[in-house]
Amino acid sequence: MSDGFILLDDLVAETLREMTPDERAEFEAAIPEVRARMRLAELVYHARTEAGLSQQALAELAGTRQSTISAIESAGQAPGGVTLERIAVALGCHVGFIPAPAAP
Repeated sequence: MSDGFILLDDLVAETLREMTPDERAEFEAAIPEVRARMRLAELVYHARTEAGLSQQALAELAGTRQSTISAIESAGQAPGGVTLERIAVALGCHVGFIPAPAAP
């Protein structure tokens, strides 16, 4: 604790210590999905703002709702492939896979 505030790292460490082994395993298993949602949220947000579009305008172009764009940009929702493709097309982008470097 510092100046009456709990530091985030301390809070996370305390929470992890209090988890049962099953809760910890579930938490660890969720990390890749959370990271993917956060990365996608960043990509959609930056592409949308670079295009000068509001969430509502992007939603209309992509044939979805503003609340869907908001949920994607806040990492609360991961769109399905068709929705992601429609968003990408509306933003003038492409969806694709880039091979990862081979592990050493």
